[in-house]
Amino acid sequence: MENNNDTKARSHRKGRLTAPPLMRPTMSMSELAQLGGGKIAYIKVMTADEAKQMFPAVEGIPPGIDLFALHAADGTPLALTDSRQAALGHAMGDELEIASLH
Repeated sequence: MENNNDTKARSHRKGRLTAPPLMRPTMSMSELAQLGGGKIAYIKVMTADEAKQMFPAVEGIPPGIDLFALHAADGTPLALTDSRQAALGHAMGDELEIASLH
């Protein structure tokens, strides 16, 4: 049995690079909503324009600034703040675990 490095090297010698097919498990919206038992969240940096679209009820957002949105694991927006620290504080107050996005 050859290892993955041998396969890559052989493919490179043939003048082409190949990658193994990506396997992406499919997760339904209800499965995603239940991820972490409602205790997982993430923070997303967004522009003022993005924030206005996601949080239409919030008025008076000045243009040209970055904001920080706290989202549940399923993407549901929970809070909008002007600092990462405030978003973290909101998550801690709700006993949410912050997941790192890459």
